[in-house]
Amino acid sequence: MNGILGFTNLLQNPNLDGEEQQRYIEIIKKSGDRMLSTVNDIINISKIEAGMVEISVSEVDINEVLTDLHSFFKPEAAKKGIQFVYKQDFEEPDSRILTDHEKFNSIVTNLIKNAIKYTNEGLVEFGYNIKKDSGFAELEFYVKDTGSGIQKNRQHAIFDRFVQADIEDKRALQGSGLGLAISKAYTEMLGGKIWVESEEGKGSTFYFTIKYNSVSESKSNPKTDATALKGNGANRKLKILVVEDDETSQHLISIMVNKFAKEIINVSSSREAIEACQNNADIDLILMDIQLPDMNGYDTTRQIRQFNKDVVILAQTAYALTGDKEKAISAGCNDYISKPINNAELISLIQKHIKK
Repeated sequence: MNGILGFTNLLQNPNLDGEEQQRYIEIIKKSGDRMLSTVNDIINISKIEAGMVEISVSEVDINEVLTDLHSFFKPEAAKKGIQFVYKQDFEEPDSRILTDHEKFNSIVTNLIKNAIKYTNEGLVEFGYNIKKDSGFAELEFYVKDTGSGIQKNRQHAIFDRFVQADIEDKRALQGSGLGLAISKAYTEMLGGKIWVESEEGKGSTFYFTIKYNSVSESKSNPKTDATALKGNGANRKLKILVVEDDETSQHLISIMVNKFAKEIINVSSSREAIEACQNNADIDLILMDIQLPDMNGYDTTRQIRQFNKDVVILAQTAYALTGDKEKAISAGCNDYISKPINNAELISLIQKHIKK
């Protein structure tokens, strides 16, 4: 918060040159990202401890998830000059399993983020293999780094809440100290365990296991939809309805989708959203806020679906909690995005669902 407010005040100086402005904006963005990450971690650990987190099992292609994470973190590793390696074990359809996608993704993301964070030279490597020693098949994942390592007497404590507060490392103090605690809880929910092998000054290898529930029938590759807008659909201009009661958010979303739009309709209530859809049968895309003043976005979507089955509806909510996506899909939305909305993620979702 100090970084956000402090550098926002400095930006008000009319004598700043362009280079200083860009530097301050980058600091504000990084500070905002850190604050958002901390808030999300606190919400997640609170829900875990309150017993409010449920398992949502779906078909997950672990190769696809890990490949996407490799692509996502590769620029960050390259910026630090370290090698970043992903080793794939299975080919499809063996890589398709039944598990909780969000929790699996969260575990691997936390481990990779930490590995890159504490590695200044050398490499970070991650991958997995299958184990059958326990009487049933399970997948063992690992994230290995050549970073600072962890003292022997700290290797168990790092999975406790807020443990970073007493580690003498300035990088540790930039986190909430909850990432590994959340990862441990999620791993146990998925029927596995998590542990670390480390030597101070030489690096660490984090391991976690989950049950290998293989999907017997191979379905169509999800990546097909992700690129479906390439070609004719990519150039089609859309009629877009933005349902958002916060004026700033409404303006921001309109700017983000402007490149896709031939027309943007902005409304701030569920009543206006339903009327807009009834009066504009040619709307291609709806960005539906969930928290509206008169009726929530889930119920609004259900009413729209009574007379329009085809329009693409993307739910947007500030909560970003486990199960929100499932609620949105159940209500009739095509997909879900959490606030603060990431421009690249929003574009990706539009490209995924607008195919005509």
